[in-house]
Amino acid sequence: MTIAMLCLVALSASAQKKFSVYAVGFYNQENLFDTCHDEGKRDFEYLPTGSNRWTGLKYSHKLKNMSRALADMGTDMLPGVGCAVIGLSEVENARCLADLVDQEPLRARNIKYVHVEGPDRRGVDCALLYNPALFTVDDVVLHPYVPELEKDSAFFTRGFLTVQGRLADEKVTFIVCHWPSRFSESFYRESAGRQVRVIKDSLLRVDPTNKIFVMGDLNDDPTDKSIAKELSAKSEIKKTGDDDMFNPWYNVLVKQGTGTLQYNGAWNLFDQIILTPNLLDRKEKKDYTYLTYLKNQVFRRDYLIQTEGKYKGNPKRTHAGGVWLDGYSDHLPVVVYLVKEQK
Repeated sequence: MTIAMLCLVALSASAQKKFSVYAVGFYNQENLFDTCHDEGKRDFEYLPTGSNRWTGLKYSHKLKNMSRALADMGTDMLPGVGCAVIGLSEVENARCLADLVDQEPLRARNIKYVHVEGPDRRGVDCALLYNPALFTVDDVVLHPYVPELEKDSAFFTRGFLTVQGRLADEKVTFIVCHWPSRFSESFYRESAGRQVRVIKDSLLRVDPTNKIFVMGDLNDDPTDKSIAKELSAKSEIKKTGDDDMFNPWYNVLVKQGTGTLQYNGAWNLFDQIILTPNLLDRKEKKDYTYLTYLKNQVFRRDYLIQTEGKYKGNPKRTHAGGVWLDGYSDHLPVVVYLVKEQK
């Protein structure tokens, strides 16, 4: 596959320079379950006899729908290429991922996946899709979510899928997350923020050049304590110190007033991709010698939005009010674009 290239005019030079652009995304799959029971998991509502009457027909439609959206992510800037890497949440198992990447739009790009079975009681895990022509995997670790309170010794939730590899000939790490839900107190997501920060800091101590992306459904907005304080994710590049992270989604929610999911008619922005400072042009020199953050977007297509009824204007999900909508997800995808000067 030919990597899509963009030619940008260098502001400080009379000659044109050529740049490579890469897209990195995240997308909550909203219950990508197969139709078979996984021993020890509470997946009963997603069985043919379960409350959702989850048949082979519904499963095949879900795969087709999600693969369409995943293949379209990143194509606004990179037509025909899309994302080099996409983090996923709410995937039941490796079987679902194998079926997903076997769908035509993903199979055509030879998309591969990374998955480690986790301890979630419902059976949903995080995963990573990647285009092997653009990203190579070197190491995979599922760091468990560790309860901080003694009373929570039986509390099992998704861990932090940490995938190290190389993108644009540079070392990068993706920490794919699905933090505790809003049925749990804020403390549990704050704990997740502290634990992810420890993982991030330990990776940077080993190699300060490692460029780290924390991505996922964090079940909190960029303004919440778990992200703004515990992860120390700043809203502006110029405010991002060496020990902080940069959160490009803060102003999307606060200033643009939009997000990735709706609740009672208001937008939340739980789906985020947060970056370490070594991915930023903090001095505004427009020096793209190394892989550098360029822009971000909440990825939208008309087919991802409900167009009628009670949920008009919301992301078009698979089920709503007990009715199968043959939709996609109750979350919208997010994408960040990175740029690097060609040598």
